[in-house]
Amino acid sequence: MTGPAHSDVVVVGGGPAGTALASALARRGLDVRLVAPHPPTPFPATYGVWLDDLPGWATDMTAQVWTDVRVYTDDHPRPLHRPYALLDNAALMEGLLARAGAGLCWTVGTVRSVTPTAGGHHVHGAAGECWSARLVVDAAGHGGALTPTTYPGGAALQTAWGLTATFDRPPIAPGSMVWMDYRPAGPPGGEPTFLYAMHLGGDRYFVEETTLIARPAVSRRVLEARLHARLDAAGTPPREVHSTEWVAFPMNGAAPAPGPLLAFGAAAGLVHPISGFQVAAALRLSESVADAVHAAFQRGADPARAGWDVLWPPARRAAREVHLLGVHALLGLPGAALPAFFNAFFRLPPEQWRAFLGPDTPAGTLSRTMLRLFLDAPAAVRGPLARAALGQPAVSVRALTAAWHAAAP
Repeated sequence: MTGPAHSDVVVVGGGPAGTALASALARRGLDVRLVAPHPPTPFPATYGVWLDDLPGWATDMTAQVWTDVRVYTDDHPRPLHRPYALLDNAALMEGLLARAGAGLCWTVGTVRSVTPTAGGHHVHGAAGECWSARLVVDAAGHGGALTPTTYPGGAALQTAWGLTATFDRPPIAPGSMVWMDYRPAGPPGGEPTFLYAMHLGGDRYFVEETTLIARPAVSRRVLEARLHARLDAAGTPPREVHSTEWVAFPMNGAAPAPGPLLAFGAAAGLVHPISGFQVAAALRLSESVADAVHAAFQRGADPARAGWDVLWPPARRAAREVHLLGVHALLGLPGAALPAFFNAFFRLPPEQWRAFLGPDTPAGTLSRTMLRLFLDAPAAVRGPLARAALGQPAVSVRALTAAWHAAAP
């Protein structure tokens, strides 16, 4: 009887993060099996990224780039002067597979469990399959398939409902990308939502109604109704809808503890707690994590631990505590105060708000930016922010302690 098929690494999940890491590992000469419920087809979701967040090798895998990027907190647009890109999902998948070469085996299946062995792990599939590997990577999205995720106070979700359509009248300025439009849509009341929109060329646009973060989450039904109410009120209903999209994921994941399995992407807590972004960070980190894992294989060390050390060094863990304090503050803000909050946020010097939205900014820098934002915000915002921080003393103490240790020489 033959044993289970063996690989150096089994990656569970075929989204952008899992595919990028599997590709990077295979390119370093490791034998990699990627297990996903679907064949390697273009990723279905809409992925927008700041162009300067992408690694150099991915910049030609974009479908469109906008230099006219706007935020609305009132009727006057605020230009952000930072190019924004839409990933070309077909080109990204094709490029990642081409970069992987022959070392990557894509297997259609569903992983149910993993059991430890003397030399690594056995990975068990839903159809009775069994694969063997020294390293198993959970890249199956938020919540993970195999690794636990902790959400302090319970999961707080970003949800969005959008559509790609042709329009007789443009819903946003032609040639622009609207990163956030907090002008009211539909009847008052309930959690605040904003418009996120892209001009895709000609009379095609992508428009999406989004809630930044909420607990409990804003439902698909509410967001769909608000988007149509917004478009109708502006006199720009869609002429023909080509596709729709529903997005829901938790934003407040704590930095995970290392374990015998490695996680990556959203399963590893890489979702940014303020912006919700993680794909560009995963594409960048795939290279450094693959370097660390490959080196661990070569010297006979624990490859999972090597990967975790790259993903979550002490400085990044400290920064996550500061970001989680920001999450609690946003959850405590009344909906009517959010436009004023973001008006103050985007009045910060560009290098400061960009750093606050970045995945690698040190805790000390984040704390100083938060203090400046607090001081610059109007009184209607400062009061709720202070109450939110005081209402979560354990989070506040952890964040301040993390920032202090991170700044210490």
